[in-house]
Order: sequence, then structure tokens, then C-alpha cells
Amino acid sequence: MTTSITQQVVDDAITSRRSIRAFLPKLVAREDIQKILEVAARSPSGSNTQPWKVYVLTGAKLHALSHAILAAHNSEGQGGHEQEYNYYPVEWVTPYLERRRKVGWDLYALLGLGRENKAGMHAQHGRNYAFFNAPVGLIFTIDRVMEQGSWLDYGMFLQSIMVAARGRGLDTCPQAAFTQFHKIIADHLQLPANEMLVCGMSLGYADHSKVENTLVTERAALADFVHFLDE
Repeated sequence: MTTSITQQVVDDAITSRRSIRAFLPKLVAREDIQKILEVAARSPSGSNTQPWKVYVLTGAKLHALSHAILAAHNSEGQGGHEQEYNYYPVEWVTPYLERRRKVGWDLYALLGLGRENKAGMHAQHGRNYAFFNAPVGLIFTIDRVMEQGSWLDYGMFLQSIMVAARGRGLDTCPQAAFTQFHKIIADHLQLPANEMLVCGMSLGYADHSKVENTLVTERAALADFVHFLDE
């Protein structure tokens, strides 16, 4: 089967998407941000509900939010901040536990952080809250009345943003780490009470000189998760 140029471009945009954890200080044009979000807005949603809402932070607004969250992250006991929803399971089982552990230790190994270096791992985790020095931070919220189906829609919207970014030579890192500090985010962004934090995302140009950006996560073989049911 011949691979068309369009097919290759789309496939490359999807497969080249990775969670980038170090960005260049190069600014992203507002026109590019707007176009990425316009494209992503064509993502499917049940009954065309379009449950997403996006806050785009740059410059002083971005740094102020980062500073506030980092202060809480570095405080003893982290000020009692807790996430509003469970992104991960309460009880881990195979194979999800092993996959999670592997990607974590693979990243820390690249950074030279051993299991005993708790301070180093804490600092690395804290880089989430600086948006990994990306020039653009995205915060995503959803109306609290929306149910599980709308969260499925939201995932497709987030994927569309990341793929559209790749099509423009930009990179991203979707970050559930922000959910723990939803109160700080709500205060800084003056979110209405009906809006709930979904996640954050870093957007910018990858710094390919940084070792953490060489991490390529493993994916399961098709036979591990696909079942062809033939007559």
C-alpha cells in the first residue's frame, strides 16, 4: 500500500509527540497559539457540547502563577493541598504500576537521579510548576456539571492541541501535576466556582540539548491491547 504525503504528515505529527520537559526561551507567536486552539476546537464532543475552556498564560502572568505554586510545592507538608479528582487509580495493579515506575525511573536515570536523591527528585517534579521554562502555559478547566463522557471529549481536545502544535514545529507537555494546586490556580485566574481544573500544559520549542528530552517511552505491542474479531 502506498503511503500518501498527507498520511505521512498526520502520522508523523502524532508519533513525534512526546512530553517535553525542557523548552527554549524562544517566544511562540500569538497567531500560532490561536490557530492551534482553533484547529483543536474541531475535536469531537458528545452532542457538540464542547466542554473545554482554556486559559493561556505568558510573561508576568505565567511567572506569577509558577512562583505561587512552587512556593506551596516547596513548603513543608505542601500546605494541605489536595487534588479534586483521582487522575490515577487508588490501588495500582499490573501492568500499569510497572509502566508508571519504568517511565519515572528512566527519566530520573537520564538526569542522574538515584532513588536516594529525594531532594533532586522533588526539584525535578517542581519543574512542572515552572512549565519546564516554556514561554506558554495552558490551564484547562471544565464545568462541574459535566460528566464522565465530557472528560473523554476533553482528552480528544488535548490530543488535538498537541498534534496541531507538532504540525507547527512546537512541542508540549500535558501535566496532571497541577491538579494538586487547584486552589492556587483558581485564585490566580479568578476562576468562577463552577469551573474545575482538568490539567495544565506547557507549550513551546523543545530544547534538544537537554538530556531529559531524549526520553522515548515504550509502547505496548498491538497484540497486547488489540483484539481482531473475525468471522
